[in-house]
Amino acid sequence: MRAVLLSCERKKRKQIMPQAHFRIVTQKLAQLTKAARYRRWALALVLPFAGIVTAFGIVPATITERIEQSVLNDIALAPAIPAASTAQTFWREERIQRGETQAGLLERLGVEDPAAIRYLRSTRDARSLFQLVPGRTVSAETTADGQLVTLRYLNSNTLMTVTREGESFSATEQAAELETRVIFAAGEIRSSLFAATDRLNVPDAITLQMVEVFSTDIDFHKDLRKNDSFSLVYEMHYDRGEPVRSGRLLSAEFVNQGKTLNAVWFAANDSEGSYYTLDGKNIRKAFLRSPLEFSRITSGFSAARYHPILQTWRAHTGVDFAAPIGARIKATADGMVDYAGVQGGYGNVVILRHQSKFTTLYAHMSGFASGIRKGARVQQGDIIGSVGMTGLTTGPHVHYEFRVNNVHRDPLSIAVPVAFPITPEHKQQFLQAAAPHARTMATLRGTMLSTFE
Repeated sequence: MRAVLLSCERKKRKQIMPQAHFRIVTQKLAQLTKAARYRRWALALVLPFAGIVTAFGIVPATITERIEQSVLNDIALAPAIPAASTAQTFWREERIQRGETQAGLLERLGVEDPAAIRYLRSTRDARSLFQLVPGRTVSAETTADGQLVTLRYLNSNTLMTVTREGESFSATEQAAELETRVIFAAGEIRSSLFAATDRLNVPDAITLQMVEVFSTDIDFHKDLRKNDSFSLVYEMHYDRGEPVRSGRLLSAEFVNQGKTLNAVWFAANDSEGSYYTLDGKNIRKAFLRSPLEFSRITSGFSAARYHPILQTWRAHTGVDFAAPIGARIKATADGMVDYAGVQGGYGNVVILRHQSKFTTLYAHMSGFASGIRKGARVQQGDIIGSVGMTGLTTGPHVHYEFRVNNVHRDPLSIAVPVAFPITPEHKQQFLQAAAPHARTMATLRGTMLSTFE
């Protein structure tokens, strides 16, 4: 899945300059899941930083006092991700969209560097960047003010790398020699989720996979608290020792307000995989809580709300999620397109039917995704359109409704049904696959307790 990070998130990130980071990395999952005498990790001191709330930030009332920590050192492993330089930098990864331009891609990557943009537009050495193949990924390392440090684009079997050298740039292309490493990371939230994962150099694509996995149990827009913690095991693809793109989140643990949630990726044989709890229950519910990866709620479900355009009191039968024009709207559950077109004050609207009695509605779209038409089938998380302000609206947002037997219900409070668990014939296979991940999460959890106690 591609991460949609908004321009406001990039601007707020520029204000966050953590001075050091806590890192747990290793190259092979087995190293951390063996007996205790073989475990090795290195922990770096996490220094305090400004408590600025960004996307998925803690509630404003939370106090972010100074943090005093001890440093634990055993045998240090060579970091799988290069250590941050003196000037704090950020890695961003984006999946190329259909019809995307080079300028639009660089903007989403957080590159606000006129010199770099001129170089990329003019040099023949970076010609691969003009062959933007939808679905492939581009990663960029930038400073907090958007200056480009490194850019990598894996185009088929060719890796293009652009590197800043003082005030000049160079570009190289070479055949890719990919290897996959398993990375471990554990962190604690002090100001926001993205600030915490930035300290660990966790790619945004991995962070958003974690958000999607736990999104039916945690409202990442309002439920995060200071001292919430998380542990991650994920794949990272490297070329000659340099990270090229992120892979799949393999397992995760999230402790939110004292409640611990676990997820493990599992695919039986060649079947399509999913995430499950350690006892085999499917993490994925029938419906996601939000149709957007990142947004804020501007108007909730209400029996009586003053309409800003009609200037009258009327029921608000859904929830409004504000986001910039063009932000991608996801189907919150598997279903079939019941309607896609213009409908009065809704403007451009899509209605999806799920099973027999559930429907969801997505209004004020700027446009529909390719293939979205009556009768088309969609899966949970599929992109069905983009945020706009068509119909009766005062600003860009998606109006989202949830109906049961054609009766409007509050999508944020209704109890959603659980998806199917592991089948009995695959239960033992799953338990064997999940056991190493359970041991890893316990180890990372113990490391966090030792670090922050």
